[in-house]
Amino acid sequence: MEKKLAICPGSFDPITNGHLDIISRGAKIFDEVIVAIFNNQSKTPLFTVQERIHLIEQATKDLPNVSVDVSDGLLVDYASNRNAHAILRGLRAVSDFEYEMQITSMNKKLEPHIETFFMMTNNQYSFLSSSIVKEVAKYNGKISCLVPKVVEEALREKFQ
Repeated sequence: MEKKLAICPGSFDPITNGHLDIISRGAKIFDEVIVAIFNNQSKTPLFTVQERIHLIEQATKDLPNVSVDVSDGLLVDYASNRNAHAILRGLRAVSDFEYEMQITSMNKKLEPHIETFFMMTNNQYSFLSSSIVKEVAKYNGKISCLVPKVVEEALREKFQ
C-alpha cells in the first residue's frame, strides 16, 4: 500500500506552537509529513535556512514520521516531485481562508492530483504568528507559551 505523504509548507521564521499543532495533528493523519521551508519574498527572515532547519528538527524530534526539507521553487512542483498526496495548511481566521483559497485554486490548476488539506488551528493559537512572536521576543516579552524551548532560546540569543 502506498504511503500517504503531506507537505507542510511555510517560512517557519521561527516555528511556533501553532505550527507544531498543525504538524503533529497532520502526522497522526498522514504516514509521512515533510515540513518544507520556502522563502517568502515579502519577508526578511530573522533566522537563516540552516537555523530554521535545526529549530524545526529539534521541535519535531519526537515525531518519527516528520522530516524537514527546503525548496526555492513552486510548492506544487515540489509536492509533485516528492509524490505527495496533499499539502497541509493551517487556518487561523477567515482572512487566512481567503488567501489560502486563492493559492489552493492556483495549485489545483497547476497540479490537479494534489489536494490541499486545511486544518483549523487550535483556538489557543488562533492569534499566533511568527511575526508576533519575533516582536514580543524583541522587547523581551514572555514567549515560553508560544514557541518550543529551543526556539525561545534562539530568539533570546538573536535579540541580546
